[in-house]
Amino acid sequence: MSDTVEKNTISGPTCIGIIPDGNRRWARARGLRSIEGHEAGFLKYKQVVQWAIEANVPYLISYGFSTENWNRPQEEIDLLFSVLSKRIVQEIPFFLEQGIRLIYIGDLRKFSAEIQDALKLTMYRTREAKRLTAVIAANYGGRDELVRAINKLRTERLNLMETITEADITGALDTAGIPDPDMIIRTSGEQRVSGFLPWQSVYSELFFPSVFWPDLEKEQFMGMVDEFMRRQRRFGT
Repeated sequence: MSDTVEKNTISGPTCIGIIPDGNRRWARARGLRSIEGHEAGFLKYKQVVQWAIEANVPYLISYGFSTENWNRPQEEIDLLFSVLSKRIVQEIPFFLEQGIRLIYIGDLRKFSAEIQDALKLTMYRTREAKRLTAVIAANYGGRDELVRAINKLRTERLNLMETITEADITGALDTAGIPDPDMIIRTSGEQRVSGFLPWQSVYSELFFPSVFWPDLEKEQFMGMVDEFMRRQRRFGT
């Protein structure tokens, strides 16, 4: 076994990706409205960031609103926007108390000026926090991110025939400067990543707990982190 494999067998994750799936199904199973499922999902998110801190994970990237979510009912979209902007602004004291820095990735230009201002405010107010960097993907799609990255490189370069490297693309992505996810957790039992960080997740360890997002328990989260540390990551070797 190489030193690299040994090191990654015992080291904890630097970055965890989260696909918080199942809010609507959780609500339907209880005779509740979808918006109540998303509210429960946000409360779970507040717990999970604390679990990540307890597990000494410095980065957490979570799917908040995908480019495909625009096809959902307007009432549900409005609630998701409320969680992304107003609710998180209200919770700034919580994030500061926990030492959590908030960053948003995705094509934020499609949001209203009010929502964009709210996102900028949360990023500004929490910019000095050091315990956990919590990244929220908003109006994010993996293919869209890659298209925007390529177009950014084309705009920045006068010589369009110059070879573009993997490092160039990595540096042009929304996640530039943020570690790739060592592991990705998708709740609800669905075993796909649905356009979540396709470039960054090529070596991510995948976990698919069968519970809906609001039902995820601390023991399950910590158990997946422990299992990650028992796995041998070979990175194609």
